[in-house]
Order: sequence, then C-alpha cells, then structure tokens
Amino acid sequence: MDTDLPATQAEPSFQAVEHELLGGERRYTRAQVAELAHVDAELARTLWRALGFPDVGDEEVAFTDRDVEALQTVRSLVDSGVLDEEAQLSVTRAMGQSLSRLAEWQVATIAEALGRTEPLQEQDAAAVARELVPVMEGLIGYVWRRHLAATAGRVLGGGDVVARTMAVGFADLVGFTSLTRHVSEEELATLVDRFEGVAADTIAELGGRVVKTVGDEVMFSADIPRTGAEIAVALSERIGGDDTLPDLRVGVACGTVLSRLGDVYGEPVNIASRLTSAARPGSVLVDRELAAALEGDDRWRLRRVPPRPVRGYALLQAFRLRRAGDPDGAAEH
Repeated sequence: MDTDLPATQAEPSFQAVEHELLGGERRYTRAQVAELAHVDAELARTLWRALGFPDVGDEEVAFTDRDVEALQTVRSLVDSGVLDEEAQLSVTRAMGQSLSRLAEWQVATIAEALGRTEPLQEQDAAAVARELVPVMEGLIGYVWRRHLAATAGRVLGGGDVVARTMAVGFADLVGFTSLTRHVSEEELATLVDRFEGVAADTIAELGGRVVKTVGDEVMFSADIPRTGAEIAVALSERIGGDDTLPDLRVGVACGTVLSRLGDVYGEPVNIASRLTSAARPGSVLVDRELAAALEGDDRWRLRRVPPRPVRGYALLQAFRLRRAGDPDGAAEH
C-alpha cells in the first residue's frame, strides 16, 4: 500500500508528483480495494493501520491499483502458508515503521540537497520524482537483499531461530537533553546525523549490527562477545574524540536473547540498558558474563566497580572495560 493521505488532503499543485510516487491515480474506496483484493474489509483496515497510515472515510477515493496488488500479495503469503495471521500483522507493522522513517529521511535529504529557497513547482517536482523513485526503489531492494543474506547466514547457519547468545549494548550521548535547549534545530539535526553516522559505521566495520537508534542512543548487537566489547570501546573512543559531539557512555551485556522482527529481547537487554545509565561519561561498563568471556584476553583491562542497586535489580555487578594500554583515568564508580 502506497500512501497515507486521503485524496482531499493532497496538495492540488502536487497531483503529478503523487501520481509518480503512487504509480497511478487514486481510484478506489476502502471497501472497493478490499473487494478487488478478495480480502475482508476489516482485515484491510487492520493492515493499513499496521503500516502506520491513518484511517480514511468509507467514501474516500484514496487507493490505487498498487494498493490492490499489495493487499493481494500480503494475503497470498498467508494463504500459501508462508505466514500465519499473527506473523502477517507483525511483518506488516515492522515494514511500516522501518520504511516510514526511511521515507522521512529521503524526502528531507533530497529537499536539502536541492538547496531551494522557494517551493518546487509541480513540473519540477514531478520530474525529480520520476527520475529518483526508480533509482531509490532499486537501491532499497539491493540493500534489503544484502541484509537478508547476511541475516539468513547468521540465523539459519546457527540452527536456532528463536533464542541466541550474543552481546547487546547501548551507547548514549551524555547531556543530550540539556543540549537540546541551547542549540538550534539545524545544529541539533547535524549533531544527531553525525552521531548516527559514526555509530553505524563503527558497528558495521567491526562486525556488529545496529538494532535501532532513538535520537541520542544507539542499540547494537554482536554474535561474538569480544566483538561487542570492541564495538563498545571503539564507539567511546571515536565519539569521545569528536569535538562536535558530547561524551558517550556505553553499557554491554552478554547472554541469551530472543531475536524477533529485527529487535532483540531478554535480560541482557535490560542489564545493558541499566549499565549504560550507570556509566560515567566516556566510560564502558560490562556485565559479569561479558567480563568472563573476555578473561585471558590481554587486549583488555577490566576493573570491578562496586555493585549498585538499579531499577529491577537489587545489586548489579559491573566491570569497567578499557584497552590494556589505556591509563586508569578517573576514579571508578
């Protein structure tokens, strides 16, 4: 399904742009698109919401032929046994959330790159859409296939598609909330882009995976505990060495987690989050399991810090992690 705006909400001056983006004209009401796709109308509404789009009125002509095709495709995955009803909704929701953010970024980036001080005219905007959409569509497909292959190699090669042992970490910019009160929106956007760029590049370079980013925080995972440790310290070094960014604090835990729809769940996730909150600026804290996994590796120094109560844990044991050649630095927690 291709759009989130009823026909009456589309800017009249950009109907040509909409036509390019949607791949056709709005021709059907909600009931008509469900009937043409041979799908229950309520299921169509549920999937539409799962994609992140608002409801449209029963008489609103808001849907295109591609919406019909998309609905048929989603339903065929259930009919063929590839997905069950619950998975159908979960996959649809995950796709909607991921692609919504991507679309926001793409439009903002393209608008900024064009460097226009005046609004685009309809003809110019339609030409941009006509040229860019096929290119971006192909590129998204390529990136998706590469990530699909990498994920299949990790999951199917391991033989366990439910629970896996890995390192999970959070990296959080220090003082971000107060910083937002003292910089302009443009400066804040530049800072966030810089942080996300450095974090994503570092995590990918060292063999980890970005699970998600939320403004001033990035969550990452690594199948090998030592990789998780390397990522954590490298992030702290690179962000800390960037004069345009605040200091970073990082927490990493190791254990069995559930991987589902691109996210991870389990006690190591909770522990890593608590360790991040407890870490001092510029430091990395790891849990007992990751510390044990690093034992005997002379590249690292671990120092036990006093256990402290945190939300959900009476006493959480943590270890300060740094490279073997680094100085002791400030007093421990």
